[in-house]
Amino acid sequence: MIPLRLPVLAAVLTGLLIHAPGMAQPFAAAECEGDYRHHLQGVCTDRVGAVYWSFTTEMVKTDPSGKVLASIPADNHHGDLCFAGGKVYVAVNLGKFNHPEGHADSWVYVYDATSLALLAKHPVPEVFHGAGGMDVREGRFFIVGGLPEGVEENYVYEYDEAFRFVKRHAIASGWTKLGIQTALWHDGAWWFGCYGSPQILLKTDADFRLLGRYEFDGSLGIVGIGPGQFLVAKGPRTPEGRHRGVLGLAKADAEKGLVRLVIQ
Repeated sequence: MIPLRLPVLAAVLTGLLIHAPGMAQPFAAAECEGDYRHHLQGVCTDRVGAVYWSFTTEMVKTDPSGKVLASIPADNHHGDLCFAGGKVYVAVNLGKFNHPEGHADSWVYVYDATSLALLAKHPVPEVFHGAGGMDVREGRFFIVGGLPEGVEENYVYEYDEAFRFVKRHAIASGWTKLGIQTALWHDGAWWFGCYGSPQILLKTDADFRLLGRYEFDGSLGIVGIGPGQFLVAKGPRTPEGRHRGVLGLAKADAEKGLVRLVIQ
């Protein structure tokens, strides 16, 4: 056997990690071009060749390497997002977050995935503490969001394809700071990224029964790219205080939920 030098070995391992079945275009660790006024709220892909980044007040589309293909200004506050059927869906709250009496103004904005043209706005008033994140599973949309301090369970709001309310699901998660920020359905499980010190990752089954509560930061975006394989976002700041978006590789772990991979 011919020994592989570290750079070559790293390239081989990266290729194995990111060429997920059913994906025509590989997705890997990447940095979004540019910097932005407000911080990253979520990331998704079209599973073919585009990455979508929500920077609170700006929507950005890039190729898998992070090169910007399109960008538009967005209402404050655009949160986590998902892709389905040639469209990008974003959880948006125009009101207050985390207020015990509500006062949210929750919506789902729908964009054309090619041009980022705004196609529709759907009110989702059932998301009582502010819509902050979402994903899609089997034609149903699931929205997460804010949570007042001290509430010992999180909520997931289910909608049909026309955004008619179906059901509110409760997760026996214990309190998490400001509720849930990001949502991902992947590998037959739900993954929810939360703020906190430390940040918390929740994992549930399809019926939102808690499978694990971990100390892991998935609060700025989680993307599934293959069996047991993920991209997880970070949002470093520039010296001027502006915000960037970075995706790094992670893998599922039975004890830790997810672990980040560092390939030398």
